[in-house]
Amino acid sequence: MKEVMLAIWVPFLGTTLGSACVFFMKGQLKEKVQKVLSGFAGGVMIAASVWSLLIPAMEMSEESGLGKLAFGPAAIGLMLGVLFLLLLDKLIPHLHVNEDVSEGPKVNLQKSTMLILAVALHNIPEGMAVGVTFAGMLSGDTSITFMGAMALTIGIAIQNFPEGAIISMPVCAAGVSKKRAFLYGTLSGVVEPLGALVTIWLSHYLLGVMPYLLAFAAGAMIYVVVEELIPESAAGEHSNIGTVGFAVGFVIMMILDVALG
Repeated sequence: MKEVMLAIWVPFLGTTLGSACVFFMKGQLKEKVQKVLSGFAGGVMIAASVWSLLIPAMEMSEESGLGKLAFGPAAIGLMLGVLFLLLLDKLIPHLHVNEDVSEGPKVNLQKSTMLILAVALHNIPEGMAVGVTFAGMLSGDTSITFMGAMALTIGIAIQNFPEGAIISMPVCAAGVSKKRAFLYGTLSGVVEPLGALVTIWLSHYLLGVMPYLLAFAAGAMIYVVVEELIPESAAGEHSNIGTVGFAVGFVIMMILDVALG
C-alpha cells in the first residue's frame, strides 16, 4: 500500500517538471511546439485508455462469467465517462486549452485562472484512471498487476510534462511572471493525486462494478483528447506535426503498457 501511495504522486511530478520549462523560456511558445505537445499528450491518453483501462475492464468482465458479452460493462462505462465530462464542461465555466490568454493584465489574470481550471477539470479523469487501476490491483484482480498500473502512471506522467508546459508557458507569454506561471501550472496537476486517493477509497465499496469504473475513466480521458487536445494539435495553419506527435505518444504508451504489464 505504501508503494501505491507514492506512485499516485508520479503524474503530479510530471506536471511540475513540465511547468518548470517556463524558467527556460525565451519569448513565446512556438505554435508548432504546442501542436506537438498537444498531439503527444493525446496519443498517450488514447493508448492508456485502451491498454490500461478498456482491455482490463473487458478481461475482468469475461472472468466474471459474461463471456462474449464482456464488452457490455466497458461500453456502458465508457459512455458514462463521456457524459460525465460533457456535463462538467457545461456546468463549470472555463477556457478551452486552445483559447487565447494574450489580452490586457486584468483579463490575463481572469483568463489564466480559467485556463488552469480547465486543465484541472480535465485532470480529474487521469487521477481517476490511476486510482481505479491501483484499486483493481489491490483488490487482487489478476488482470491488473502493479507494474501494469505503474505503466499507466508513468504514461500519464509523461503526457503531463507537455501539459504542464502548455499551461505555464503561454500564461507567462501573456504577461504573468515566470514564478507565478510555474505555480499555476503546478496547481493544475494537484487534482490528480487527490482524485486517485478518493477513487481508491471509494473502490472498496464498488468492487463489483470495477469494470465500469475502469471504462468510465477511459471514456472521460477520451473526451478530453477529442474535445481539447486534438483540436489544439490541428489548430491554425495546416500541419501534420500534431499527428506525428500523437503517433509518437501512442506508441510510447503502448510499449510501456505491454513491456511493464
